[in-house]
Amino acid sequence: MSRSARLLRLLQILRGYRHPVSGRALADETGVSLRTLYRDIQALCAQGAPIEGEAGLGFILRPGFLLPPLMLDHGEAEALTLGLRWVAAQGDPALARAAREALAKISAVLPERLAELTDDSGLLAPPTRHRDDLSDLRRAMREERVALISYVDAEGVATERRIWPIALAFFDHRRVLAAWCELRGDFRHFRLDRLRGWRTLEERYPRRRRVLMREWRAREGISPAMGPTLLTETDAGAR
Repeated sequence: MSRSARLLRLLQILRGYRHPVSGRALADETGVSLRTLYRDIQALCAQGAPIEGEAGLGFILRPGFLLPPLMLDHGEAEALTLGLRWVAAQGDPALARAAREALAKISAVLPERLAELTDDSGLLAPPTRHRDDLSDLRRAMREERVALISYVDAEGVATERRIWPIALAFFDHRRVLAAWCELRGDFRHFRLDRLRGWRTLEERYPRRRRVLMREWRAREGISPAMGPTLLTETDAGAR
């Protein structure tokens, strides 16, 4: 790997961390010695990268720094293509349309050899029968709005609940919403096929969604890098 490619990779790694990361961890990820890692950090800082920290304390890239656009290798291009095709096949109509448009924009600015890979990739995603419009639900999560729902649990008991929606998991056979339930005073998982009514309120819930997400992930044992994907379908169904 050339030095310029290594420096770019180091920037990409730093961009993935929201807290200081040790020089040893960065050296291991980039495959260089600790001494070389420190020289690379100095080189990036000299070129204007806003990296804070020092040896022994860790390093972090300040928010707002933009990397050169879409410098992807073949594996990254394939992963991106498959991911967007999956969303186009599995998402609700608005999300599916956004995925198709995003893939078209990405293909338009990629180098020709990679653009052909996204067009002709043999990695396919099957369509789903779950194409309900979830745009209001996604807006509630994005804007941190309280939602009023009518829900029927596994025993057929119907309840009215005020919830704070925080995460949506897409499984092959169902969709599951993770939320703070005011009725139970705890996190609950709601199967969307058991929702009988949904209304997003103008009221914002009193805590930031990212804080709730951290607490929920800790409760479920989910790594931040994995999102809600470790949630199993058997976890669904609020009580």
